[in-house]
Amino acid sequence: MSTRTNPPPTDYAGLTPDTLLDAVEQCGYRCDGRFIALNSYENRVYQVGIEDETPVIAKFYRPCRWSDTAIAEEHSFALELAEQEIPVIAPMLINASTLHTHKGYRFALYRRQGGHWPELNSQQDRERVGRFIARIHGVGATRPFRHRPLLDIDSFGYSSARFLLEHGFIPAHIEIAYRTLTDDLLQQISAAYSNAGDIQQLRLHGDCHPGNILWTDQGPHFVDLDDCRTGPAIQDLWMLISGDRHEMQIQLMDIIEGYLQFRDFDHRELQLIEPLRTLRMLHYAAWLARRWEDPAFPRAFPWFNTARYWEEHILTLREQASLLNEPALVI
Repeated sequence: MSTRTNPPPTDYAGLTPDTLLDAVEQCGYRCDGRFIALNSYENRVYQVGIEDETPVIAKFYRPCRWSDTAIAEEHSFALELAEQEIPVIAPMLINASTLHTHKGYRFALYRRQGGHWPELNSQQDRERVGRFIARIHGVGATRPFRHRPLLDIDSFGYSSARFLLEHGFIPAHIEIAYRTLTDDLLQQISAAYSNAGDIQQLRLHGDCHPGNILWTDQGPHFVDLDDCRTGPAIQDLWMLISGDRHEMQIQLMDIIEGYLQFRDFDHRELQLIEPLRTLRMLHYAAWLARRWEDPAFPRAFPWFNTARYWEEHILTLREQASLLNEPALVI
């Protein structure tokens, strides 16, 4: 059993099975010894068996990523949504707290929620998810985050490109191409934001892709607010559409149709779909690079940080440069 307690660990080396089970038991549960690692890389998430009860989900936060106050805001937002009967899986309140510590690791417990990824193939399902996102945003707009970050061009764009260049991830033979291309892209994105004007910023889910929605017979359940942050409403909508322009147009119209039943939507935000997609691409590559010393990442993403990956990354970004010049979707 790990005895690493002070200072807090900066990695997951000390998160042994004994540490995991002891952490859950200190919250009053009697573990049956069984646990399953769930699909999560930024944090460590496990389904833990409980004697004579339904298993619980234990989420161990990546050390040194978020402050306690930032995690508290995530939990508070989730609880606000749950109080409004919005189907968001909120952390369990145990001994008057949602955030717990054990041997230097911070963690939270959640009830297990079944379900599957939504296909969103029907107009009805798309409208339904649009209604729930509007309700999330209705709560999100009531007050600001004070300790969670802003989704902006600097943190997702400039900072990402700068990290990759300064830490030697971009191969030398394409470094100039990458530097020039990202400079051009970020200028295009900045121009798109200027054209959109003064867009409302509100508390968001922040990472609302289909993998963070569990669908049951009762409809969607939103999970994993770990990336909740402040940004424009369209950030929680654009990741739910895919395909060619015509297909995305239809899907978006259905989602917005449901959204408008609970909240107004600023059509100027449609200009930010491709800029936000491009920022996410830049941020994702830098996220993998920033985590590359975590042994779990090379195992899970063996294709990353190869010459082929970076060459294909540049080709994808060039395609985005073309898309940024096209007219925005309309509704």
